Formats: sequence, structure tokens, C-alpha cells
Amino acid sequence: MADYDVVIIGAGPGGYVAAIRAAQLGLKVALVEKEHLGGVCLNWGCIPTKALLRNAEVIALLREGKEFGFSLSGLEVDFGAAVERSRKVADRLVKGIAALMRKNQVEVIEGRGTLSSPTTVEVTLNAGGTRFLSTRNVIIATGSRARTIPGIEVDGERVVTYREAIVLRELPDSALIVGAGPIGMEFAHIWSTYGTRVTVVEMLPRVLPLEDPEASAEVERAFKRRKVAILTSARVQGVERSDAGVRVRVAVEGGEQVLEARLALIAIGVQPNSENLGLERLGVQMERGNIVVDEHMRTNVAGVYAIGDVTGKMALAHVASAQGIVAAETIAGVESTRLDYEAMPRCTYCQPQVASFGITEAQAAERGRQVRVGRFPFRANGKALGLGDYEGFVKIVADATSGEVLGATLVGPEVTELLPELVLARRWELTPEEIARTVHAHPTLSEAIMEAAHGVFGQPIHI
Repeated sequence: MADYDVVIIGAGPGGYVAAIRAAQLGLKVALVEKEHLGGVCLNWGCIPTKALLRNAEVIALLREGKEFGFSLSGLEVDFGAAVERSRKVADRLVKGIAALMRKNQVEVIEGRGTLSSPTTVEVTLNAGGTRFLSTRNVIIATGSRARTIPGIEVDGERVVTYREAIVLRELPDSALIVGAGPIGMEFAHIWSTYGTRVTVVEMLPRVLPLEDPEASAEVERAFKRRKVAILTSARVQGVERSDAGVRVRVAVEGGEQVLEARLALIAIGVQPNSENLGLERLGVQMERGNIVVDEHMRTNVAGVYAIGDVTGKMALAHVASAQGIVAAETIAGVESTRLDYEAMPRCTYCQPQVASFGITEAQAAERGRQVRVGRFPFRANGKALGLGDYEGFVKIVADATSGEVLGATLVGPEVTELLPELVLARRWELTPEEIARTVHAHPTLSEAIMEAAHGVFGQPIHI
């Protein structure tokens, strides 16, 4: 008899959620983690960055006192205190996960897990020694780490990744950020708000290159107004350390530029943690380091599952959690669901925020889809005007014939909180007309969604 019904390697937002769901379904579960419960998301990613972004938001508001009828002189900001607050927030959530593990009777084993066989997990314990776990099923949830540029050494001091940046207590007077995706743009927003002179370098033609071009343009305008330098269509050729910090050679159209800063942050994405797990020995199918899974999160080896960033589907915490639930339900033999990765919400929490899902207008055209597009600007939304935060828009892309919502892009105040309404509409095949006819409370930011839905038919009310 096996000791466990399922052993999960990795306790990030995929692993710990899978553990809870499996336990809820009556399975005996062990969760193996070499560092901290919550993984990168809770400890060095999603959660602490949002705490820092809140600090930046408060500081930005204080600097806009004239608009709100007050004046403030001699404002002093302490970035170290902001980081300390972010660590407390992260620690609180990590303790909460530990409590959830106890509540659900999930055994947490601290150490590094590898697969000796499809039914045996070998754990090199943090406390010393080795433990072998016999199990009917294994879920690999080992996540990812920062991707680096070949030939450029990350020393953790002058050249850093998000892992070092998130605990940096003292900000440099200047920083160069390589990569204008969500990680790069969020750090650019935080650091520039605290007074760091920031330059963002992006290899592709625009910031947030995976988003709708209109969203990229809106965000770039906002950053340039805040004196953040942005260099697109630029490829980093090399980084040299100097007495002043770093010298970064960047290839641009027409030649090469040399940029100098105190610190360089490499934010070009992530790569899967799939090495040294025993996968090759078992014959687990891989593609470019990612573990190949089917819609039930099963690998090609019976009893071995994989979820989260290590699958290469979408490197997002909420996707990992959703995959974890599917894997647990499949193992327990209960009805589950099929995940639509294209419809997964995508969020960037800089200012202005960006939230999206589905396909863009341009992608729809590439697929030969005839579409109707509804837009509504936050400048015409009463709540946004009252907040003094009214840059941005809501854009809905719908099939011209069926009315199916193909995708949406939102840029502006708290749009990451507004997106679920549209994701829900897509899942349950609601049309823009049904969204438009749903009465939204006034005044709310969500009215912009209703107006954009009216706009699909060329009939917005307030523009």
C-alpha cells in the first residue's frame, strides 16, 4: 500500500491549491517544498510587488495634493519601510497557507523532491537526511525562475532579477530595466515613483508587447509623462560593471548606444524549473524544458501530473491554481473542467493598470474573424473623474455574426478588478447586448464595461 494518494512537489499557488483540493476530496496528501510555502508568488512576486505598488500609489496621490485641495511640503519617503511592509504582508499570507495545510491535514515536508519512480518521491530533507515517499500519484509544481540573458552575469548587486529587486531596501538613483513586460513595467512604476531615474529597454517595438497596441500606447504615454525613458526595438548586447554601476550596450536601429545606470534589472520572462527532478529517467515528455501535459494535467507517464509555470502554458499564479484544481479532481476521479488558456485573465498592475483576456482586434483579423469593437474612455466615466484617475479605456472585441465576446482590453483605474465580469461573460457565452442590458450601479467604474458593450453596436450612452 502506498503511503499517500498524491505527493505534490512544490508549494506555490499551483501546488498548495492542488493539495487543498485533493484533501477536500478525501485524498491523503503530502506537499514537498524546499523553501517557503506560497512559492515565488507569495514570497518574491505577486504579493510583495502589489504591496509596493500600493505604497507608490499613496505617494503619487500625496504629490497631487493641489488637485484635491491640500498642500504638502517636505514629503519624505522611506523605501526601506515600504519593503518591510511588503515582507510583512507576504509573511502573513505564508502563515495563512501553513494554517490551511494543518486544517486540511496536508503533511508538509521541507526538502527537495525528485522522482525515483512514478510512485516514489525521494526527498532530501532540509534538516538533513533522506526520506522516500510511496505514492499513487505525483504532481510536479516546481514553478519557474527568472530568465537571464546569455553572457550576462546576474551578481545580485548591480545586475539583478526580480528575486533580488523585491527585497532591495535602498533604491539607486538610476536604474535600467531590461524588458517591458509586466514585471519590468511594474518595477519601473514603483522605482520611478520613489525618485529613481528609470530607463526601460525592450527588444520588441512596444512596451507590454503581448497586449493590444492601443494599451501599449496608453501605458507608454503615461510613463513618458512621468519622465520614464523608454527605448523599444532595442537589444541588449552586453553589460559591464563600472565604478558608477553598470554600462549597458544596446543595439538600436542605426548603431549602438551605451547606457549607464547604478543598477540593471533583467526582466525578460521566466524559465521552468524542470531540471534535476528525475524526469528524463522516467521518460516524461518535455518541450524546450516545459513538461507536456494534456487537458487533465497528465503527463505521458501514468500517475505523473504537472501544473503551473513548469508546463509552459501561462506563467500566471491563477492559471497554476486552476490547473492544480483540475489535477486534483482528475486524480480523485471526480468531474472537472477543461481550461481555456486563451480566455485566462492577464493583468499588469503598473499605473495605469492593464487587464485583458482572449484575443485582440488585430489577432481576430489575422484569424479572418469579422468583428465589432466597442470602446469607452474613462474620461467619460463619473467615478473615474471623481477619483481623479481617468486615463484609459475599455475595449471589447466581439464576433460580428454570433456576438461571442472574443476578447477585451482594459486600461485605467483598478481595471484588474473589473475584468472578471467579461471573463465570466465569455465562459457562459453571454453577448455584449446581455452585458449592456445588465444594470450597473452608478457611479461605478464598471459602468465603462456596460458602455463599451453598448459601443459594440455603436450605441454608447455617454459619448
